[in-house]
Amino acid sequence: MLGLVLALSLPGAWAQSIGALVNVEGLRENALVGYGIVVGLSGTGDGTQAKYTTQSMANMLKQFGTRLPDGTNLRSRNVAAVMVSATFPSGYRKGQVIDVTVSSLGDAKSLRGGTLLMTPLRGADSEVYALAQGNLVIPGIAVQGRSGSSVTVNTATTGRIPRGATIEREIATDFDSTPSVRLNLKRPNVQTATNIVEVINRAFKRDIATTLDATSVDVVAPDDPTRRVAFVAQLSALNVTAGKELPRIVFNSRTGTVVISQGVTVKPAAVSHGSLKVTIAEGFAVSQPNALGEGESTVVPVSDLKVSQAGGRAFQWKSGTSLQAIVDTINSTGATPDDLMAILQALDEAGALSAELVVI
Repeated sequence: MLGLVLALSLPGAWAQSIGALVNVEGLRENALVGYGIVVGLSGTGDGTQAKYTTQSMANMLKQFGTRLPDGTNLRSRNVAAVMVSATFPSGYRKGQVIDVTVSSLGDAKSLRGGTLLMTPLRGADSEVYALAQGNLVIPGIAVQGRSGSSVTVNTATTGRIPRGATIEREIATDFDSTPSVRLNLKRPNVQTATNIVEVINRAFKRDIATTLDATSVDVVAPDDPTRRVAFVAQLSALNVTAGKELPRIVFNSRTGTVVISQGVTVKPAAVSHGSLKVTIAEGFAVSQPNALGEGESTVVPVSDLKVSQAGGRAFQWKSGTSLQAIVDTINSTGATPDDLMAILQALDEAGALSAELVVI
């Protein structure tokens, strides 16, 4: 179903904590990924077409001293090849555990009841940082009968293993090796960066914060690691007013969702929007031979085409019309979100819209 969402806010800007606006360089999460196999499934694993699954089974058995005769046909209905992903939090040490997500790689119907065998998890540098293993928790279910009918609830081919991976290698960070800490803005903005600098310098009563662009702020920090961590905690708790951004209208072409931020206005414009409906009905008719008996009876297709156009309505906006007036006017015409997309795009092409259009 199509939907319209309005992102309304109070006039003007409001204060937020610096921690909500920035990421501290050197204290970020890292992605891990690995390839493994899930065993113990009840006939819902990969089919015979997934050759990599049978190859993985053969390699695993070989590691445990079992050599299969050449030409052995392994059946893998109780086994599934999977990709395992996890997030390595900043500062985690050897022996700590993290959650992992397990997703089917082949044509398995369900991973319910399966157990992930030991899987190395690698970082972007191809080094192994964690080992994952354990029983899967599957939120979905998939059931299929012999007749081909099936019932599926949520996704049965993706699950999680809480605390399923153990850290085996630490990720080095330069957080405590530089004379300053860098605050990277989540949404770069020149005014926001300037406000952060002013707030920090005013709070510590000296010029310790500087910025070169709209993306980051450098802050001189203590050399002692303990004091540096406490210093960053103080920075994160400071309140700052975020800079105003250009109003945006976001279209999600897949779901039909339209999100309009506060501050969208239009210049003087007149809009007329109508809809054209084409209906095609297909049928068949039997053609009989003539009275002399010549020819054969045949079935011929018959098409019935109808074209109708609903009466479009024209409306006009004055200069500086607000978001609420725009939405009220469009809703009064009975327009759908698709119609709203078309109208707003046309206004943007005409140069009458004071907002940035974003399509996702």
